[in-house]
Amino acid sequence: MSLFGLFERRSVENPAVPLTSASLTSLLGGSAGVAGVPVSETGSLHMPAVWRSVSVIANVAAALPLHTYAAGSRDRTSVALLEDPHPELTRFELWRLVYVHRLLWGNAYLQKVRNGGGQVVQLWPIRPDRVKVDREPPSADNPGGKVFWIQDDSGVRQRRTSREILHLPALGYDGVTGCSPIRAAAEGIGLGLAAEKAAARLYGSGNMISGVLQTEQRLNKDQADQLKASWKAKLSGHQAAHDIAVLDSGASFQPVTMPYRDSQFLESRQFQVVEVARMFGVPLFLLMETQKSTSWGTGLEQQAQGFVTWDLAPTWLTPTEQRVTKELLTDGQYAKYQLGGLLRGDSAARATFYRAMRDTGAFSADDIRDLEDLTPIGGPEGGMHLQPLYMAPLGTDPSTPTAPAADSAPDDRAARAAQHLAAAHRLLTPEPPQEGGDDARQE
Repeated sequence: MSLFGLFERRSVENPAVPLTSASLTSLLGGSAGVAGVPVSETGSLHMPAVWRSVSVIANVAAALPLHTYAAGSRDRTSVALLEDPHPELTRFELWRLVYVHRLLWGNAYLQKVRNGGGQVVQLWPIRPDRVKVDREPPSADNPGGKVFWIQDDSGVRQRRTSREILHLPALGYDGVTGCSPIRAAAEGIGLGLAAEKAAARLYGSGNMISGVLQTEQRLNKDQADQLKASWKAKLSGHQAAHDIAVLDSGASFQPVTMPYRDSQFLESRQFQVVEVARMFGVPLFLLMETQKSTSWGTGLEQQAQGFVTWDLAPTWLTPTEQRVTKELLTDGQYAKYQLGGLLRGDSAARATFYRAMRDTGAFSADDIRDLEDLTPIGGPEGGMHLQPLYMAPLGTDPSTPTAPAADSAPDDRAARAAQHLAAAHRLLTPEPPQEGGDDARQE
């Protein structure tokens, strides 16, 4: 029997199915690559660039509002399961853990806890290294045929189906499970971990000295220690900055500069940060690396929006929306992340954009308020689309003025002003007396 056979467990329901736990690799320290450093899903977090990349994606995705809407309308519906999915973890903590699992293992698994009526009321996370996914012939209780073999704390394997497990895979190639980004880029991460250890050994060995004191005389240990102590006493500390050293007896100081190969070593460490950023699709400035990235506000804003548009939304958020809609919501409902806050520019740029879209009739007032996470105005006023020229309601011809009613004043400021002036003139001007006086009026 091989070494791996010693750790192999077989299902009680189906002993013919071998179930080797993926946690065995982590137990043995991960698989060592060419760099000679074991790489595992949890061990990769020892590399700061990996930790930061996972943290950025998981925290941002978990913090986004996941709204539920009624199909064919913008009316938001409240779903208790999505608002409070776990009795101990908050909504943010649960979804952050889900994204961490997908980023490290390429898969996230949540157990669906149902009430007596069959409705899902809770979601419990499962460590991906305890799950093996397989397929079996479709049946009445498992129409899709996907089956999950889960190992509990006591080592017992349990069979579960899609009705009991919510599976959120990352990028994959077989349609069953997702690929672990850490395994896919194990060599690059291993090289980064090896560079971290090499740098730690370099500094820990004490070989990084600033310089060497040389003298033509032969010194014993006590004399050498005295010369070193005298040198440090005179020229160490901030008060000795820019001071001038005086050496006698043929002594000289030779500074030790970094060798070219050591400078290349530091460059290789920086390159591994770029490799990790490329693997996760995270801009370098989010990894606190700006040497090869712009540090100007507008440039960073464009990079941040590109990160949301080209990586965060299609790679992580959209699959979650569709999976939640498919398995956790009822017919006529769908889930949608609110990305308006991440895609916004500065207030002046947003105002210019909204004004242009409003003036061309593309946006209504409620469209703009929705992008700003504000409650809609509602009614025909909030949903009205305007068109250019005189900002008339969409569908009318603003070039053809509507004739005013006979008993209404013309809707023109100049005409109304003229009418007011004429009325005031009549009031202030006395009427001329009629000819004939009172006799004429009596007749």
